[in-house]
Amino acid sequence: MIRFFYRRKPLRMAMLFFFLPGIIFAQTEKSVAPVGRTYAISNATIIQAPGRKIEKGTVIVKDGLITAVSAGATIPPDAVVIKGDSLFVYAGFIDGLSHTGVTKPKEEKDKEKPKDPGNPPADRVGLTPQNDVRDFLNPNDKSVEELRNLGFTVSQVVPYGNFLPGRAAIVLLGGNSPDDMVLVSDAALYSELRGTMGLYPNTVMAVMAKWRELYRNASLSKSYQSLYASNKSASARPANDRVLEAFYPVIDQKLPVLFKSEQVMETQRIFTLKNDLNFQLIIANVKEGWPILNKIKSSGAKTFLSLDLPDEVKKENTKTDQSKKETKTAFDLEREALEKRQKESIGLYTSQAKEFNKAGIVFGFSALSAKTKDISANLRRIIAAGLTEDETLAALTTNPAKLLGLDDRLGTIDNGKIANLVLTDKPYFNEKAKVKYVFVDGTLYETETKAEKKPDAKVVGQGTWNYSAETPDGTVTGKIIIKEEKGSYSGTISNSMNNKTTELKNVSIDKNKLTFSFVYDDNGSSLNVDASLTIDKNSIEGTMTPGGTESFPVKGTRDPKSK
Repeated sequence: MIRFFYRRKPLRMAMLFFFLPGIIFAQTEKSVAPVGRTYAISNATIIQAPGRKIEKGTVIVKDGLITAVSAGATIPPDAVVIKGDSLFVYAGFIDGLSHTGVTKPKEEKDKEKPKDPGNPPADRVGLTPQNDVRDFLNPNDKSVEELRNLGFTVSQVVPYGNFLPGRAAIVLLGGNSPDDMVLVSDAALYSELRGTMGLYPNTVMAVMAKWRELYRNASLSKSYQSLYASNKSASARPANDRVLEAFYPVIDQKLPVLFKSEQVMETQRIFTLKNDLNFQLIIANVKEGWPILNKIKSSGAKTFLSLDLPDEVKKENTKTDQSKKETKTAFDLEREALEKRQKESIGLYTSQAKEFNKAGIVFGFSALSAKTKDISANLRRIIAAGLTEDETLAALTTNPAKLLGLDDRLGTIDNGKIANLVLTDKPYFNEKAKVKYVFVDGTLYETETKAEKKPDAKVVGQGTWNYSAETPDGTVTGKIIIKEEKGSYSGTISNSMNNKTTELKNVSIDKNKLTFSFVYDDNGSSLNVDASLTIDKNSIEGTMTPGGTESFPVKGTRDPKSK
């Protein structure tokens, strides 16, 4: 619980605490100290920006803005004082792309298949660029608090969906209503190179072709609108088309296109579209950018790297006697070679930020596909791979503020900037550091740090699991049956998409991690799917990844009858 000190007369303070104790303390557990909007964080270590530090300094916050930062700042008499003797203060972090606070639309069950799959309704294939993410914002969504508790105070958010889901907004991770959250509306037009299975456009190449068609049709429509406006009696009134009109500010270079761009080939195809059509580009949630650093740099695209990193390879027990070393089987050698290749591959992902920085590319980070519980650890992994703490802090603060055109308001702790602040009990990148308080737009939030769950000593994976998976084509349900015999695992999986049961391959349970793969049959086309699920007593949660493409979330519970 935060301790507040008021610079007022003792008698008045005694009366205030006597009559209003519930008001002062009860409302500080999560947010909002009730007395005024003036705060003073005193005697703290203030990291104003990467490389700028004030020891035993004071930050004054008034009406949502930073009004003073120095070692000897005068504390206003009406200020709520936070004693910061052991605290570290940073500028609030900025997320370049996520669905934080965005409500996911409910899937319509038993959708009727369009009569003409080659020309389906626009909304069935994710063609809704006119949608505004503000219509889907919910400040009470748990994702807002989860990301804020890590020190993030601003996020560029987009609607759920594929192809062209709608327009992005830059939002504050606080507030009582969607309008309270919005810092910049219509920040970008969001797009993915992902179609809809069974409907056109359903392949990457088809999506790109449709993209070009829409852009060029929008250019023609815009020209005709201008011609009609100049002489309304010379031609017929043009038809209104919200889909095409959403492209107008993109054509005028007033609105960038924000693409989710994870894999190398995906990024190269996006660059092809950009070069063909000449629009401003932001690429975000980049996972495999290191092979084409020069192309990314020369493209001029604003870049946000993914905070979603592959799991580390578990270290094998190295205490092996000489006789065991001499009797290694071919299988042992093959396994060691595989582990080595895995570590090298994972090293490329964790060192990506260092390589971007070395190449002189200004970048921020994206939390789109990262689990909030992994973000802090992943930042430490990025630092261990070669990016310095100051460079990492820049990618969380000053860099994204500059990339999003908000460096006049965000990114540093300076007079006149929005009071977005993070207060920790140790330097942020210390493994034992905890975020204690977060200011968003001058509103104080006290974080609720929860102890991490430790996996059970013995996890029981065998049995029947009822699962649901959120795929691009809707919610898929079914059963996963895991069997164990003499330490070896096998099983099957069924799904509601094709009503088939498939044998599982490479089934493994390591502590609380269940992994397997299977082949999905889509009307004669085979697709390999890899699954990675975490077992927590009688529930499972994780992802499935079809054909090495984008992962989708999976949740499930154990069938009580199978215990």
